[in-house]
Amino acid sequence: MAVETAWVGRLVSREHKREDTVISVGKATIGGPHLTVIAGPCAVESREQVLNAARLVKASGATILRGGAFKPRTSPYSFQGLGKEGLAYLAEAGQKTGLPVVSEVIEAGDVPLVSQYVDILQIGSRNMQNYALLRRVGKSSRPVLLKRGLAATMEEWLLAAEYIMDAGNPAVILCERGIRTYETATRNTLDLGAVPVVKALSHLPIIVDPSHATGNSAYVLPLAKAALGAGADGLMVEVHPCPRQALCDGDQSLSPEEFKELMDQVRRLSGALGRGVVKP
Repeated sequence: MAVETAWVGRLVSREHKREDTVISVGKATIGGPHLTVIAGPCAVESREQVLNAARLVKASGATILRGGAFKPRTSPYSFQGLGKEGLAYLAEAGQKTGLPVVSEVIEAGDVPLVSQYVDILQIGSRNMQNYALLRRVGKSSRPVLLKRGLAATMEEWLLAAEYIMDAGNPAVILCERGIRTYETATRNTLDLGAVPVVKALSHLPIIVDPSHATGNSAYVLPLAKAALGAGADGLMVEVHPCPRQALCDGDQSLSPEEFKELMDQVRRLSGALGRGVVKP
């Protein structure tokens, strides 16, 4: 049975490009035969914190470092990030560990600034349909990691990617991070069905973020393994040197020991799947 692709968009669809897109950033690749693991703190809190996080995630096998410098939070009283200072700390951590870095950009006017410090621009779930921002990152030379919106259909998500590609940027990484449903046992509901559907409809790589999907570090490992089993090209997980002291999303952040266990299991599973994890 043929998969309907009429609504997907011209550039993101398998009809436009049959082979899988593989995006290279430094020594890391997203898509293709190898798995990528993006890891690091939800927010950059200090120079020492992000340097420690970078060293520990690299030691366990992460391929890309994540960290938020601009944090769009539900409450205006929550920690909003360190801004440009946080970007500088993140870039330094990436340089010292040799890891490419990814961080979120939340305003179109900030794209040039953030691009000076990071290797991948992240569009968060709240901005998935911020079309001015999508077109602006589409004019950037940096790859874009596009998170699925809080309640977005796959059609809306893929058409958001189309905005970026139509503006001139072919390097788009899709990230499933859970959608809002009536269920309250987890922060969001992780839609693992999105992985094979995206693989059928689009040539773009797709990774999964079980940290934001669950909101609970205890559930991250089993859903990470399930995501890879479903065919995801990698994972994006939150890791903090001391989760109890985190200024942002400590409940869903893995400790150094938990992340090491996750990476050990990812390596074992990747062998069964025939997909290795490239060491940075």
